[in-house]
Amino acid sequence: MSQYSHVTAPTRYVEADGIRYAYRWFGTDAGTPLLFLQHFRGGLDHWDPAVTDGLAVNRPVILFNNAGIASSSGETPDTMDALADHAATFVNALGLAQVDVLGLSLGGGVAQALTLRHPGLVRRLIIVGFRPRAGEDEGTGPNIIEVATRHEVPTLEDFLYLFFEPSESSQAAGRAFWQRRHRRTMDLDPPTSQQTMKAQLAAGMEWRERRGERYAELKRIAQPTLVVNGNHDVMVPTINSYVLAQHLPNAELIVYPDSGHGALFQYPDLFVSHVARFLDTEPAFS
Repeated sequence: MSQYSHVTAPTRYVEADGIRYAYRWFGTDAGTPLLFLQHFRGGLDHWDPAVTDGLAVNRPVILFNNAGIASSSGETPDTMDALADHAATFVNALGLAQVDVLGLSLGGGVAQALTLRHPGLVRRLIIVGFRPRAGEDEGTGPNIIEVATRHEVPTLEDFLYLFFEPSESSQAAGRAFWQRRHRRTMDLDPPTSQQTMKAQLAAGMEWRERRGERYAELKRIAQPTLVVNGNHDVMVPTINSYVLAQHLPNAELIVYPDSGHGALFQYPDLFVSHVARFLDTEPAFS
């Protein structure tokens, strides 16, 4: 078992193809590593230690900054495909034959592209709060882009609006997550840049474009996949999670109540138990 946790794991770097990728690695010494792919404008410090430490009990956990993001060098690409290729380069640079992948929000798009473009690298896939290519927009909050981009560093109020429901219980869970997220006080990741923000916005827009028959590429993702969301996601409407589960050939779907985009942060213990079960048991369907 690693001596490190979410709060204490040092930021490490590996260089490949001229990019110095930042990452943190902790958890057990054995098992398939679980690679975390972060949301829009997110870096290493934006994960919930209740989730990362909870999953690190039984597996290695790798938090990762893609090219140009926060403490990684280079420029952030403006397509999911290019972001996925960087993730593959990173995994290969670590000498890993295969990983499990957890993609949150925009990271869920990168995770899909990674699985499609480098299928041999991905054993199992977890998509949280995102859409398939050319997914559904109806139900999106009217001002989510404005709120997500209005501050140089997103604030608690931004997160409470974008990631949680207006209900008292969901807002309280959001504040508890915010406190957990800030437990780490040393070796902090710098904020993501304006270049990263603009490139990620462009990647999200490109992901809305159809390629051939709508949703057809999902049939090529044979890996067991867990799809997770809250029941009212204003960032990426929850209907997209149902679409993913319908079209992926080996998918399970979990929708949490009274929650939105940050359902995994609202129910961290439940999410950890569901993900651990999914990763550690034989798939129900094949």
